[in-house]
Amino acid sequence: MIWHFIDSYENTGKYNMDFDIELAKNCKPTDAFFRIYRWSPYCISLGANQSFSDINQEKTKADGIDIVKRPTGGRAILHAEELTYSVVLPLNYEFSPREIYFRISNALMRGLEIYNPVLAKSQLEDYQPNFPKLLEEPSGVLCFASTARNEVKFNGKKLIGSAQRKLNNVILQHGSILCGPFHKKLVNYINSDAITKNELSSELNNKTTELGSILNEEIDYQKLKTCLLVGFELEWQIKFEPIVEAVST
Repeated sequence: MIWHFIDSYENTGKYNMDFDIELAKNCKPTDAFFRIYRWSPYCISLGANQSFSDINQEKTKADGIDIVKRPTGGRAILHAEELTYSVVLPLNYEFSPREIYFRISNALMRGLEIYNPVLAKSQLEDYQPNFPKLLEEPSGVLCFASTARNEVKFNGKKLIGSAQRKLNNVILQHGSILCGPFHKKLVNYINSDAITKNELSSELNNKTTELGSILNEEIDYQKLKTCLLVGFELEWQIKFEPIVEAVST
């Protein structure tokens, strides 16, 4: 298996999601990919089965916020002060989809610890919520309002949200590594009443955290990329091919 690293820098939501889908569609049985990217402008992504009607599109347009659908499941995320990753891996690899999810999360945690030893306290969630029931609740519209098994948390709060999907004979997994608090502004764009929005805001504050708040410093995104790359190589016992740098649009 030949592993490739792609640094895509900052791009629109459509570009980022199309890139992930194309990687998965065109992935050869001998190739695997680890991609890092950010979002410009900031963007709300919705789960594959989520309705655009959940979002106040007039407000997002007025504030210059994009909206896009993800090919994976889950609920709404406001991609802003974060580093996003994706992994594309053929299913002829030696691990099951569940094992792939577990190992990717471990790789990310190793990278975080390399970035700053304080982050060695990161843990994997060991509880799987009842998602059908959660989706019936007001907070069900927000991805970061709950933590799934093997997602990364710090001091009990969700730090990295991930989602996985099988596309033909390929696994696509991508996720958000929260670096700053801007993602919490998502509640401002939800179509709901003021009381519900206040409840959702409290839920995000109580259930999520970000690297900047944990470390009480501004995050060095370039250093974080490098550390995640090393953590991934250590966990998977691989060596990436020379870095491919995708041109930002």
